Amino acid sequence: MHIAPHDNHNKPIVDVDNPLVPLNYFNIVKLRKGDAFEYCVPGYETCIVPATGTVDVEIEGVRFDALGNRTVDVWDGEPEGVYVPVGARVTIVCTSDETETFIAGAKYDKVLEPFDVRGDGIDRVQYGSDDTKTHRKIKHILGANHHDKVGRLLVSELFTVGQGGWSGFPSHKHDTDRLPVETRHDETYNFRFRPNYGSGVQMLQREDNKPGDAYHIMDGSTICLDKGYHPCAALPGYEMYYFTILGGLSQRSLVQYFQPTHAAQLETIPGIKDMIAKFK
Repeated sequence: MHIAPHDNHNKPIVDVDNPLVPLNYFNIVKLRKGDAFEYCVPGYETCIVPATGTVDVEIEGVRFDALGNRTVDVWDGEPEGVYVPVGARVTIVCTSDETETFIAGAKYDKVLEPFDVRGDGIDRVQYGSDDTKTHRKIKHILGANHHDKVGRLLVSELFTVGQGGWSGFPSHKHDTDRLPVETRHDETYNFRFRPNYGSGVQMLQREDNKPGDAYHIMDGSTICLDKGYHPCAALPGYEMYYFTILGGLSQRSLVQYFQPTHAAQLETIPGIKDMIAKFK
């Protein structure tokens, strides 16, 4: 499902128990200097990631100050995040001129400890190639580095490298719990383009070798993925970014099932197997 760019007025774009992706939660919070935003999401662990701007975060009396260092856009510096336990009461205060802050969440039933992720805590991987039109960079905010500290939530930022090209290829899905070949992970994306008038396409093919759907994605588009194979692409001449939320049904580690028709392409894309191993 495609949710067109809009002003959500700091209300969840993907709320709890969403009928399509019930394992996910997603909000975008926009504040000006000195403004505060409070939230509590029972039944979901969350992660706060400023897209731009700087915020102070307080979680049940525990403070994480000066979170976020990007000013112009998501390409302007490295991400930072704060993990928020299930149902915790949170206050976010904007300390820069303004902020746009992502709040990602996954359904979970245990209360863990809050922590922040900065600098060396970000797990980076780059794979693909210009020749295969699959060159991209991933910055895992809640990835393998924090596997023992998080319940079911995976949070990453994905960038196309260069202008134009494919992401999420070879086509894969993760909509059914059938270990060891696949896990059920609901997924939510929020896209950005540089320049911001760029755009792309999100494919969704529910059955191998049968026609699927395609969505025209723009700067600020949100995509909710419940099932099916789902590669996406940026138009030539534009860079693409997407903020990625994955919530597992029975485990945190993601096991992707690659579309049989295209699975042989795994052998043609440099570094892709290392990328797959990082979604843990």
